[in-house]
Amino acid sequence: MKVTVKLFALLAQYLPPHAKENQAELEVEEGASPGVIIDRLNMPRANCHLVLINGNYVPPSQLEQVALKEGDALAIWPPVAGG
Repeated sequence: MKVTVKLFALLAQYLPPHAKENQAELEVEEGASPGVIIDRLNMPRANCHLVLINGNYVPPSQLEQVALKEGDALAIWPPVAGG
C-alpha cells in the first residue's frame, strides 16, 4: 500500500532520494505502523517528537499500535527549541 510521509525541519534529510520538497510517497506493507516507517527511514526515535496521521496526533506510546491505511499521510516533526 502507498502512504505519504512528510518530514519537517532536520528530519527531511531522512527522506528517500525520490522525495519532492519535504515529502515522499512510500510503498509499505499493509498495516504498517508509524514506528515501522520511522525505523525504515533510520530516523532516531528521540528526534521524532510530533507524529500525526492525517492531522491526528499519535502519542509516542502508540507508534507501534496504530496501523496506517492506504493513502494516509504521516507527518513527523522534531523537537523545537528556542527562547
